[in-house]
Amino acid sequence: MKISKPAALLVAATALLAGPTVSAAAAQPAGDAAHARTAASAPAGVQQRVDAVLAAQPGGRQVAADKVHYDGLDVTVYPADQTRRAKAAALDCAYGYLCVNVRGTVFKFYKCQTWAVSNWSGDGDFVNNQTPGTVARFYNKDGSVRWTSTAYQAGRATWDPIWSVRPC
Repeated sequence: MKISKPAALLVAATALLAGPTVSAAAAQPAGDAAHARTAASAPAGVQQRVDAVLAAQPGGRQVAADKVHYDGLDVTVYPADQTRRAKAAALDCAYGYLCVNVRGTVFKFYKCQTWAVSNWSGDGDFVNNQTPGTVARFYNKDGSVRWTSTAYQAGRATWDPIWSVRPC
């Protein structure tokens, strides 16, 4: 299975689930006032996790205190005490998206490619709200299919262990 270059995003994005991996100073370019203002408004601990995503995958941009946008994926990081909001966000999945909630971080995939992920664990909600009949695939470490979801489908899944996702 070939994994596209932007797949490194999910390796970084899911690393944020384990906790902060880089400091805000390391991820923030000098003189980036807009990023500094956004970072200042982030809830405690969220900005460090967002910075880990941005540091590991250039090309994304922080569009809110808790949100990162990439070509094909939107990531929202919720504080640990807001699991209800994360669940609601995953279930509020726009048409054309595959949305998953992994321990309070919501991934909304909308580009058809294989995304490498790491550090996904626990159970979480998902919604496959793509074109009817579109099959999302969740892969094991060896590249074999662990499970699939055919649109429209919503439910709860076990993320242990998912190593890559192909939303279409």
